[in-house]
Amino acid sequence: MTDTKSTPGVVRLSDRQPAVSGPEMLASLVPPPQFDGATFDSYRADPEYPSQEDAKQTLLQFAGRGAPVKRGGLFSRAKKEPAAKPGVYLDGGFGVGKTHLLAAIYHAMPARRKYFGSFIEYTALVGALGYKNTVDLLRGADLLCIDEFELDDPGDTMVMTRLLGELVASGTKLAATSNTPPNALGEGRFAAQDFLREIHQMADSFRTMRIDGVDFRQRAIDGHAVVLTDEQYADAVASASASSAVSDDAFDDVIAHLARVHPSRYIRLIDGIEIVGLRDVRVLTDQSEALRFVAFVDRVYDAQIPILATGVGLDRVFAEEMLGGGYRKKYLRAISRLNALTHSSPA
Repeated sequence: MTDTKSTPGVVRLSDRQPAVSGPEMLASLVPPPQFDGATFDSYRADPEYPSQEDAKQTLLQFAGRGAPVKRGGLFSRAKKEPAAKPGVYLDGGFGVGKTHLLAAIYHAMPARRKYFGSFIEYTALVGALGYKNTVDLLRGADLLCIDEFELDDPGDTMVMTRLLGELVASGTKLAATSNTPPNALGEGRFAAQDFLREIHQMADSFRTMRIDGVDFRQRAIDGHAVVLTDEQYADAVASASASSAVSDDAFDDVIAHLARVHPSRYIRLIDGIEIVGLRDVRVLTDQSEALRFVAFVDRVYDAQIPILATGVGLDRVFAEEMLGGGYRKKYLRAISRLNALTHSSPA
């Protein structure tokens, strides 16, 4: 076991008490660093799945960069186009490039005020500033990009329905991604039938596009997440800490600490960290612990921080019964990301 207190360059995430203000949260609503250069040109549509290229062309038009729609000839009857909706919604499995396309919209649209954040970041902003202050800050924005749109509880449903409704009414365009079509949000997780009116009202703001494909993260990765022995782990942490900022925690300590830190602050937990170390990983059987860990993994993946781990393989961290429940897609996305991050570690 590594002694983090005596090893320079090594810190414990479980010792950190991050704080973030509302204005800081608003300023951070930009694409993650890995998508700084994401453009429509750099999006490589898989020819095996035509829906990827179709979505790209539609989104180019949405961002104001596509070719104009061709009109009929002199004597032809013009086809009546459906009224444009203020939002686009990218529905598809994980790893098919939805976030890349969302970032491409953000970069391509010549907007004076635009924001890009995960669903949890927007709900956290409301929690930090209050609903009215959040609406006042976001009102007048040209574009709102929402990554991984999920409604895990009725409160989120009501808040986001009201928020998006007010922003759309003031002229804001919306672009969102999710693994679930908007009319199915919340299914299997709470009594969605009790909130169908709100869910359908929100869905009416979006033009939904299905993007098919296979997980790009798994195309170049064979097998399972990398698992280190205790000795390999200690050597890797010691070696990496000589030139990088490394965290070293018992897995259970991190899981317990995540319960004491609001998910909106997870990004600050890993601030300045270049490698995350997790000792003695175990299978998670508690839903709340598992969902907090998913939110943490999303932040680590956005920052592209490699992971060193011992114990149970991180691709098996979620109990089998969870993978068959309402959060299945969330867990599978996290497994895909964890697998990739362990393969990118220096060990």
